[in-house]
Amino acid sequence: MHINLTKPLAFFDLETTGINIGTDRIVEISIVRVNVDNSTDILTKKVNPTIPIPLVTSKIHGIYDKDVADCPTFKELAGQLSKFIENCDLAGFNSNKFDVPLLAEEFLRAEVDFDLKNRKLIDVQNIFHIMEPRNLSAAYKFYCGKPLENAHSAEADTVATYEIFKAQLKHYENTEVVDDKGNVTIPVKNDMAVLSDLTNRTKQADLSSRITFNEKNEEIFNFGKHKGKTVKEVFEKEPGYYGWMMQGDFPLYTKKIITQIRLSMK
Repeated sequence: MHINLTKPLAFFDLETTGINIGTDRIVEISIVRVNVDNSTDILTKKVNPTIPIPLVTSKIHGIYDKDVADCPTFKELAGQLSKFIENCDLAGFNSNKFDVPLLAEEFLRAEVDFDLKNRKLIDVQNIFHIMEPRNLSAAYKFYCGKPLENAHSAEADTVATYEIFKAQLKHYENTEVVDDKGNVTIPVKNDMAVLSDLTNRTKQADLSSRITFNEKNEEIFNFGKHKGKTVKEVFEKEPGYYGWMMQGDFPLYTKKIITQIRLSMK
């Protein structure tokens, strides 16, 4: 299945020390960059997370402290990784909720600017859940007709996600879906803009859904005592709220977004 691309599309998967976007670290990253001509380049790196990997986590992905003790840190790899995905849209499995936000944290922590303004985000899991609710191994068996070997290996999972995506494009070509209101659509198309919209139904300003948009396309808080209020309104009436967030345990990308909003008010 040929993927219609106007820019490269980078599929990636992370193995990490845990699932806390703000505090956990990457221990392995694998990227399959699909170029416009559909040729592919693969980059896989083990990463020294600089913090211990919990045993319960190591038992899942098979990477222990000793395996990454002599590996480069993310900061040391950041330049190479940033260049590899330069000008790429991003894709993965559950990537919008986990992999993209955590990758953004690592880049910002390494003092490498990471911005999503000109990138499309395609979450293959969201396509799968919309069309056939299950998980990665089941998706691979369903779409590709064979069992997924070496699950929880970053490269195996990334390559599997890429293969699932191509199979989805073929499997759902011209497939109509009727929504709750009776509207008939063909949601899965070989078009990255359409698929990005499909897999990003919640319009968020940051990567953790702390800041979303209202019907007027204004940034609003999606948590806490100011939920539903515009960020600008809160910062005008309660200036200290910005400082509280900047000092709090919020993801760096969320802090980047609220800083941009605050600077736009001057």
